[in-house]
This record gives sequence, C-alpha cells and structure tokens, in this order.
Amino acid sequence: MAPARSIAIARVGSGFEREPLLRPFGFKGGYMSEIWQTAVALEGDSGRRGVGLCSQNVLWSDAQVFAHHSESEGNALMYALTERALQQLKGQSFANPLELLDAIRPELSAHAKKITGHPALRETFVLNALVGIDFAAWLLYARENGIGHFDDLIPPAYRPALATRHDRLASIPLMAYGVPVAEIKTAVEQGYFFLKIKIGQPGTQAEMLERDKTRLSAIHAAIGDARTPHTANGRLPYYFDANGRYENKDTLLRLLEHAKAIGAFGQIALIEEPFPEKLETDVSDIPVRLAADESAHTDHDALKRIEMGYRAIALKPIAKTLSMSLKIARLAHERGVPCFCADLTVNPLLLEWNKNVAARLAPFPGLAVGLVETNGHQNYRNWETLRSHHPAPDAPWARPRHGLFELDADYYAQSGGIFLNSPHYEKLAGVGG
Repeated sequence: MAPARSIAIARVGSGFEREPLLRPFGFKGGYMSEIWQTAVALEGDSGRRGVGLCSQNVLWSDAQVFAHHSESEGNALMYALTERALQQLKGQSFANPLELLDAIRPELSAHAKKITGHPALRETFVLNALVGIDFAAWLLYARENGIGHFDDLIPPAYRPALATRHDRLASIPLMAYGVPVAEIKTAVEQGYFFLKIKIGQPGTQAEMLERDKTRLSAIHAAIGDARTPHTANGRLPYYFDANGRYENKDTLLRLLEHAKAIGAFGQIALIEEPFPEKLETDVSDIPVRLAADESAHTDHDALKRIEMGYRAIALKPIAKTLSMSLKIARLAHERGVPCFCADLTVNPLLLEWNKNVAARLAPFPGLAVGLVETNGHQNYRNWETLRSHHPAPDAPWARPRHGLFELDADYYAQSGGIFLNSPHYEKLAGVGG
C-alpha cells in the first residue's frame, strides 16, 4: 500500500451543523434530539485535498458521557477532540491512512478522558470523533495516488474480506422505542423485510423486560405473518439491538422464552450487544446468533468477542472509521464470522461509505442479498435537504426501492459518489467557495 511518496498535510479545516430529528430518538435508555454533522478537510502540499464527514453520536459511543453532560455539551466535547486531532496533524506527513490513525489515537484517547472527566471513556468515543479525519485522509491518499475507485482504495491484505460484489443490498430500517407499530407495518408493506428493533427500554431490569416483551408481542402480531423472497425460509428476520441493556443471561433468556411462546423465536436472525461490555463471559450457550457492535471497538476487542462466542460483527466504517473497520473485517473473515454494516443515523453521503463496504462483504447466513442498515430517512427532520448535499442524489442506486438498494455497474463505477465533491460539505469544512 506504499504510495510514491509521503503525503504532507499543509492545511486543515473543519465545521459543523446541527441537524434536528423528527422526534426524540431513544436507545440505551436515553434520547437524542439532534445529530451534529461535521466536515473536515485535509489538504496536502500538492494542493490536493480530501473532505471527510462524520455524524456524531455521543449516546451510542459512550452513554456515560451523554448522561453526565447536556446533549450540546457532549457533542461539543467530541467536536473539540476532532479539532485537536486536526491541529496536531497540520504540518505532519503520513504514508497511508491506516498508519495515520494508529499514530494519533493513543494521545487523543488520553486527552478525551481528561476533557470528558471520564477515566473509563470508551474507545468508540475517540473513533467516532476521528471518522471525518479518517475519510478525509483516505480521499487525500486516493487523490495523491490517482485512485478513483473504492476497489483500488482497499489495501491488498484486506481485499479477501471484501471480495463479494452484491447487486442488491437490503436496506435495514431501525425501529426505535418510539416508532409506532403502525409505522413498522407500513415499512414492511413498502418492501422492507430485515427489521432492526431496539430493545432494552428504560427502567429497571424487570421493567425493561416487561416492556420489551410487550413491544415484541405487538410487533410480531402486526408483521409476523408477512413473507419475503429474500430469505431462505421466506419469513421476515428480526434483528434486535439491546445496546448492552441486559445485565445478565437469565434476563435475555426470559425474553427468548417469551419469543418462543408467541411464535417469534424462529425469526430472530441476531441480537446485537445484549450485555454490558464489562460482562466478559462465554455466550456460546445463548440459542441465537449474538453480534458485537460497540464492544468491538478495535480488532483486538473484536477478537475477544469472537472468542467469547459472538457469531457476528456489526461493522461501522461511519462510526469507528474505515481504517479500523477494515482491520475488524479482515479478522472476522479469517475466522469465518459474518459481518454486516450497521448505521449511526448518518447523512446520505456518509451512507455511501457504508454501502461500499456492505456491497463487498460475504452474504449473511440465510439471506440472498447483502445488508446495510440505514435509518436517517426515518429520523432526520430535513432528510431531503441532506440528500441534496449528495453529489449524485438522483442516481438510481442512491435510494432504496422496495426495501433494496439496486447496485448496478454504474454504482460500482462511481463507488457511490464518494470520490465526487459536495459543494455544501466543502464549504462547511472551510475550503469551498
């Protein structure tokens, strides 16, 4: 992956805008009302530059930081970390983005613990703050080396993990606590068939379990009989995301017993992050596929989860950086553990980075198509305005149809538009006209 020469970062820039949500977005026992969109620019001494985007999510990356600060203050802390990284990079050189991320992350992690007042800060907070910088570095690297396609951007060592070429991706909608069951049923009628359902509702463990059981019963009653041609058994797969709210196995097993009682158990494709990260215990006895998400901060953490019995990994290039996601994908591929791409309620252009990775991952067990979660259209108040910032908003592959993104030759030729300039985000990063 060595370029012809080291890339010197001569100038940097950044900016952010606050995007309101349609309604409070609930998970991890908390609620968000807005998401900060940041844009950063890295310009080389050649005059070439890359502009990278990030949709910040303090609640997802570290719920303790979210709980101990106001929503705006938490976002400001994450943005301050991004700014610190940019100022440290100004005047520095790098050979490739993977090395750049490895070089700056340790110091930033220590600094983040100081400014948040949280010594046990989760590494995902730091990685989330670095997403825009990482994407900017990959785009600058591409332009310095004449790369214009995502396939050519992937370092050779990581290509076996991204060797598939799906012609369709299932668009996974997110059904958060507050989404009415009627909307869930409407989504299924529109063609969405792989549903991500937030569990782990607010309250004590006993209250949470009862609320989750009631919610599951209502959802299954509404859509349990629906059919789809995209799964091996023709039934809708359920994808539960607990965000670490279940504090022990017994509570989760009680939920699964309820699922059996109402006839929903056979449709559970996976449960993501059921337990708190600190609960490092063997989970191979849980009778459904468990997926690691935020607990798999790095490739080292992902290996630990795989050894504990987790049988899937949620990749998040748009939340943990592309660089770290490539490392995790390679590790999982070498151990035969399937991956899929989960969302962080990102904007439409950031979604294209997730789609580029998802389009190349091996098929998920039991499915005939690839998988990518996207819930921005469900949650942003100004989703159509955000779509207008995409450099190819009207391309047929930019919108899902009947629950699927159709990935034709033009999609792969354009790599989803990630190499095209967006005047809006160029200006936000301080480099546009």
